[in-house]
Amino acid sequence: MCETKNENSSNLLRGISENGGILFYGIDSTAIVRRMEQLHKTSAVTTAALGRLLTGVAMMGQMLKSDSDSVTVQIKGGGPAGRILAVSNGAGDVKGYVENSIVELPPRADGHLNVGAAVGKDGTLDVIRDLGMREPYIGQVPLVSGEIAEDITNYFAISEQTPTVCALGVLVNPDLTVQCAGGFIVQLMPGATEDEITRLEKNIGAMPGVTTLLQQGKSIPDILNMALDGFNPELLDSTRIDYCCDCSLDRVERTIRSLGKKEVEKLRDEDPIAEVNCQFCGKKYKVDLNDLLKNWPDTVEKQ
Repeated sequence: MCETKNENSSNLLRGISENGGILFYGIDSTAIVRRMEQLHKTSAVTTAALGRLLTGVAMMGQMLKSDSDSVTVQIKGGGPAGRILAVSNGAGDVKGYVENSIVELPPRADGHLNVGAAVGKDGTLDVIRDLGMREPYIGQVPLVSGEIAEDITNYFAISEQTPTVCALGVLVNPDLTVQCAGGFIVQLMPGATEDEITRLEKNIGAMPGVTTLLQQGKSIPDILNMALDGFNPELLDSTRIDYCCDCSLDRVERTIRSLGKKEVEKLRDEDPIAEVNCQFCGKKYKVDLNDLLKNWPDTVEKQ
């Protein structure tokens, strides 16, 4: 868990309808997506893909009960971007990774970045929730479109049987910097009436895309009021969300030890210095395998 937040933090808001039947999560994730692009040097379409997933996972992290709980969402769709993964904890720390950071594709017919083609849809979306139990909870659904928001919506409908609307957006400038990013998740609680469902669908159907709203200067509370118009929504709380990698030399050494002593000895014989790059932030670590073997503990805890 990251000890401090920085200027790259975003605010995530939770709201609820007056009768408690509709929950809203919303975030202007521009800051964390910008930080991701700076770290990973992604192309436009991979910035949009990983940025959308980070935004969605940040909101899913706020559905956790404890700060120490975490949720990981992995997408393997068979597209040129390869494996895409994002992690969030209950404290508001997020990080992400895309296997192939540079993907160049022509835009869709409507001029938008072709995220679906970069991600692919021949695969699955996997959700792993670590709630501090002996085994994590794992849910898996087939991909619908590779556009991320539709796939998260499908996950909640199938795996958690919760009627959900997820909207995500990332707008990338011509110089590959991030102009804006954000998203919202709206969920119906048990007992919602047909009239409430109809009204909610009408509200959301009339709304422009998330990045259009942000470009217009709309805030997340504005978007909450638009989505839940007629439901007298109440703002519950806000949480600072930060792109934050918790990698460390100790973690790297524990990961190497988890390979087993014989395997580490083989690695040492090939090269006594192991170089490891963190896939989430790019930080490089060098580990002297001779020192590691010299101080090998009697029991090694596997990660």
